[in-house]
Amino acid sequence: MAKKNPDWWRGAVIYQIYPRSFKDSNGDGVGDLRGIIQQMPYLQSLNVDALWISPFFKSPMADFGYDVSDYREVDPLFGTLDDFDELLKVAHKAKLKIIIDQVLSHTSDQHAWFKESRSSRDNPKSDWYVWADPQPDGTPPNNWLSVFGGSAWQWDSRRCQYYMHNFLTSQPDLNFHCKAVQKAILGEIEFWLERGVDGFRFDACIFHFHDQQLRSNPAAIVADTTSVAASNPYGMQQHVYDKSQPENIKFLQKLRKLLNKYKAASIGEIGDDDSPSRIAEYTEGGDKFHQAYSFDLLTETFSASHIRKIVETMESKFAALEKPGWTCWSIGNHDVPRVTTRWGKGQGGAQFSKLMMALQASLRGSVCLYQGDELGLTEADIPFELLQDPYGITFWPEFKGRDGCRTPMPWQAGEAHAGFTAGQPWLPIPAEHALAAVDTQEKPRESVLNFSRRFLAWRRRNAVLVTGEIQFLATPEPILLFERSNGKDHVLVAFNLGDQTQTIALPKGWDKVTAMDGHGLMGGAVDKKQIVLKPWGGYFGRM
Repeated sequence: MAKKNPDWWRGAVIYQIYPRSFKDSNGDGVGDLRGIIQQMPYLQSLNVDALWISPFFKSPMADFGYDVSDYREVDPLFGTLDDFDELLKVAHKAKLKIIIDQVLSHTSDQHAWFKESRSSRDNPKSDWYVWADPQPDGTPPNNWLSVFGGSAWQWDSRRCQYYMHNFLTSQPDLNFHCKAVQKAILGEIEFWLERGVDGFRFDACIFHFHDQQLRSNPAAIVADTTSVAASNPYGMQQHVYDKSQPENIKFLQKLRKLLNKYKAASIGEIGDDDSPSRIAEYTEGGDKFHQAYSFDLLTETFSASHIRKIVETMESKFAALEKPGWTCWSIGNHDVPRVTTRWGKGQGGAQFSKLMMALQASLRGSVCLYQGDELGLTEADIPFELLQDPYGITFWPEFKGRDGCRTPMPWQAGEAHAGFTAGQPWLPIPAEHALAAVDTQEKPRESVLNFSRRFLAWRRRNAVLVTGEIQFLATPEPILLFERSNGKDHVLVAFNLGDQTQTIALPKGWDKVTAMDGHGLMGGAVDKKQIVLKPWGGYFGRM
């Protein structure tokens, strides 16, 4: 029997499933757990290591599951606890780990805890949420803003106090300064650990604690457009008091002890003013998160220099630590426009999608892939009248929200709604997505889907690309050139991030480089001590 690897998460490829949009098994237009079970052979064929499943807990769905009303129940929209147990069993049989989302910083206002907390100022859970009196003129306690627009404070007529909400008004923030809240939250996590999950992705994990003095945030020196849209005033503040508080470290250490007890892994979502520093802080020492990812590669900015700067900054933060942590790279998820549209601007077609898959999976760190990126899906254009996302509805038309990347997976081009559902899908499926359906990409060897499968299988066989060191080499735009090394194993990686053929000299010490095969990425070759890269092409060579 093969020995289990406790560090399986290090360098793992994690595939994010947005369950509402993956596969509908019962015809109600919304994806569900049984739909995921039905597609397990497909998921296994991708050669990923783990499945991250976005929230499926009981919820009024004001924020599509990120507003939890019961942490221990599966929402009927997605199925039952029995369905989840079966999903876990089927996934493990397919040698896939299961990571589930945990939204700990806030709950739904329909959660039993909040209903009790808001009922009076002296009930047993009165301090389980962040409550504060108004200023003398009746205005909110301070200038804190909600990510989703407006003040982070909502007046409650029952208690005649304001409660804090970093997101929707229906998502009140828990008071982590209350020890009973920490104990209760750890109990909710242990419930799923007992069921056998392999790990957790912790949503909004820097929002657990707030400044108890409720000091107002200062203005930002430069507006943040990395974690929020440029039209959002949230980016106009330095968020020094409403998140990323020092007390969070001790809570994360308690959390890690619990995870260690069950040999479970963790990944934190870090959307901070200085994400690299926060990732280093939250992962170093081996007693907090196992790994974390930021929004730094989820922005509109796309260039070789930008990618190099982000990765090198993260590496420099780790290098300064005695026991550095680990990072996970994400270039697409359920919160940002699809990478083929955001970075590719609709150019490059299938070759661009292949390049992005190879690039993301070649950086030092783990990989978070978003469902549909293995098909090369573009951002969907959803008309205002069909929008579901409250974030997009608030900031329309400057920011259209997150629905464009959340549309259902296309499975069969010739079927109604591309085979996603027998009913009316909760979001429309664009015609161009149906043309890229799974069944259209199964046979052609050069499809984005089959390239993704081959490349991830090839990466798995080359340990240097999974856990090796990284060193960037100086090159002009649009070339990204770096070396991955692991002991005596050295691999040279070159990517052309442009639409014109590029030629660069082989770097010093690489005169005897030999091209690697099996990865499937076309467009790169060495000719007379030069690397020639076709548009959106790449090259892998071994010393």
